[in-house]
Amino acid sequence: MPPEAKTQTLPVAALIVAAGRGLRAGGETPKQYRELAGRPVLRHALAPFLAEAAVGSIITVIGPGDDERYAQSVGGLSATKLMMPVIGGETRQDSVRRGLQALAAEDFDGIVLIHDAARPFVSADLIGRALAAAHSGLAAIPTLAVTDTIKRIDGEGCVVETPPRDQLVSVQTPQAFHFQPLLAAHEAAAASGLAGFTDDAALMEWAGHPVATFPGDARNVKLTHPQDFMTAAARLEGQLTTRVGTGYDVHAFTEGDHVWLGGVRIRHSQGVKAHSDGDVALHALTDALLGTLAEGDIGTHFPPSDAQWRGASSDRFLAFAAGRIAARGGRIDHLDLTIVCEAPKVGPHRDAIRARIAEIAGIGLDRVAIKATTSERMGFTGRGEGLAALATATVRLPEQE
Repeated sequence: MPPEAKTQTLPVAALIVAAGRGLRAGGETPKQYRELAGRPVLRHALAPFLAEAAVGSIITVIGPGDDERYAQSVGGLSATKLMMPVIGGETRQDSVRRGLQALAAEDFDGIVLIHDAARPFVSADLIGRALAAAHSGLAAIPTLAVTDTIKRIDGEGCVVETPPRDQLVSVQTPQAFHFQPLLAAHEAAAASGLAGFTDDAALMEWAGHPVATFPGDARNVKLTHPQDFMTAAARLEGQLTTRVGTGYDVHAFTEGDHVWLGGVRIRHSQGVKAHSDGDVALHALTDALLGTLAEGDIGTHFPPSDAQWRGASSDRFLAFAAGRIAARGGRIDHLDLTIVCEAPKVGPHRDAIRARIAEIAGIGLDRVAIKATTSERMGFTGRGEGLAALATATVRLPEQE
């Protein structure tokens, strides 16, 4: 069998290095757990490996005491590929070695991709290039041509050399290796007391193995400084997908002296039949937001059969739906509501309703539109038997893993 064909049958594992503290990025939270567009950096970094069919298992090396942060970051992700995390060492070199040892304990033997958790923009194409490069040798790394002139300086800051730029490259991750040679290089370096290797390719070079290169990706940046996070956040904002959801609710009138509309109590000659407070406006808006998430409807989350919701204030329902949007890293762009009834008159309360909806949803007043109409004396609303509301929600959500 040709070597390349044999390599293509090897299993693939990804080892994500997430044990660092990332102090240069600022803040008290390690940078791999800081949020970008509502999701931790680590979750962004894991997503492409989870989506890559060729990757059969993923192991993450985390820092001591980061178990809870890690669990929160990966909550809801596929448990099929994710192995239990491994606690890293004092250096990156130590952390990778511990991750490799954990894979060896599972009898893994194939191709391993080593990736830094602080690189959240790794693409499927780059992973594919890494795997393809691993077919032709024991080690391969993604590189980019150096565009700036590089100087080597001495201890006093004076230039001692200007290396030829055409012989220099910058290096990224994921780096691809055959597992056993890489593990052997790590173990040999540890046994020799050698430390300070800044990437795994350097270890393979030290062990005497040739290291090939393949084209990297300029977008595959490493988050290091506070400005990097600002740039990354702006970039992810542009990767949000727009979704539109609709909602509809209706309630019949009954005895009473008020109705609730959009979180505002309005005096009326009748009340409404409802399990909760019967706010058709907030119910319709709640369904519209849940629709953008494809997460059922208001009855799914607040069933009328559950006594705890009897007489409940409907602002809780809308706040819940808005919270679900935020939890997914989404943004509510606009809420558009139409109320249909012969009475009570909505116009005098329009501003109060808009303000209350904006407050509950946590958005600006300019993102809430309220319209009211009658049904020209036709149908149940025209006969004054009840009232209805129709809502449209426009949100932006990150692409899902």
